[in-house]
Amino acid sequence: MADETVHREPDRREGGTDVSRRRFLAGGVAGSIAPAGVGRGSPPPTPCRGAPMNPRLFTFVAGTAGPWAVERMDVVAGEALPAAKRLDIVEGAVTGRPAGAAWLLRGVTSNERYVTRAEKDRLAAKQVALGRPAATRAALIPIRKSAKWWALTQDERRAVFEETSRHVRTGLKYLPAVARRLHHCRDLAEAEPFDFLTLFDYAPTDGAAFDDLVAALRATAEWKFVEREVDIRLARAD
Repeated sequence: MADETVHREPDRREGGTDVSRRRFLAGGVAGSIAPAGVGRGSPPPTPCRGAPMNPRLFTFVAGTAGPWAVERMDVVAGEALPAAKRLDIVEGAVTGRPAGAAWLLRGVTSNERYVTRAEKDRLAAKQVALGRPAATRAALIPIRKSAKWWALTQDERRAVFEETSRHVRTGLKYLPAVARRLHHCRDLAEAEPFDFLTLFDYAPTDGAAFDDLVAALRATAEWKFVEREVDIRLARAD
């Protein structure tokens, strides 16, 4: 979840299976053809033109189009997000608000934070990339932490994150069944509605394990600093 630690995915090379999985997951990349099922009732989001694409930037567009069907949106803390039927995940920025879009959220992948070398090596040994064929279920969990959290120093946040809450050790128990990618929003602007957007995917048979994971993390001291959280469950549409 929003642990501010990026789990790096394997290198992706054009023509390889990882690239095709990424495009299927993202529901359309600048310069590529969106997969079947995207844009039903409205055109897919248009990536920004005329500027170099930031390969670390992702835009989540919720509305009536996209390869992911929204099964439910649960408010864990704070305000809800407007209801939506579909979610599209676009690599890069999106021009304007696409027709039928209920909301857009943006975030960038970044460097690892709050992990030791030993923890990073253990994560790298077990983690897998998003977009596995069997991973037809997903969750997008946007989170905003309180001003009190951001007033802490790096070492104080590390102490809450791992020494007290054991975030990494908890997450390791659910790898490789659950894959994840963390996006930082504050790296774009502090005015963004959330600080982090975490995208998970997993097979339907691992749904109960994912529920156990998020329940365990929400019971930690770290989650006392969460002031807004929405749990959006997704299913890959035909």
